[in-house]
Amino acid sequence: MVWVNLGLGSNINPKQNLSSCLDTLLLQFRDLSLSSVFRSQALGYESADYLNMAVGFNTDMPLQELGMLLKKIEDKHGRDRSTSHPPATTLDIDLLTYGDKAGRFDNIILPRPEILEAAYVLKPLSQVASRYKHPVLKKTYAELWQAFDNTAQVLTPVSFTWHERVISKNG
Repeated sequence: MVWVNLGLGSNINPKQNLSSCLDTLLLQFRDLSLSSVFRSQALGYESADYLNMAVGFNTDMPLQELGMLLKKIEDKHGRDRSTSHPPATTLDIDLLTYGDKAGRFDNIILPRPEILEAAYVLKPLSQVASRYKHPVLKKTYAELWQAFDNTAQVLTPVSFTWHERVISKNG
């Protein structure tokens, strides 16, 4: 078994799409570790605000098979792949980590570079994988978040309930 971390994001019916994605992941992987949900602005392009969160779980699914499954889940949610930064995204699932793998594996880069670049990725990841270490930097995700300069990226906690379980609350 390997510990996997995903970053989830949506700015079209985000609560509905994130909930539906979590349902699909739960059926496949059972025990999910969930971060809070945060509102953030799109970086580098004009778009509606996103809701973002991280999910962690153990799996014995091979990396490439997992990558294909995540693309299928995005497609099921109507993901637009016609441009790299569509103005609206139903569901974006980023494979952030797969155990301690580091490098390029076909079209998958691990650990995902955005971990060190985007508050909306690192903060939720630090909640679900705080004690896990970045496979290259050998620092925990909690340590990386503590050292992260997030003054340029505002994250706002959002109330989010999934199957009557409060995942996060405002402020």
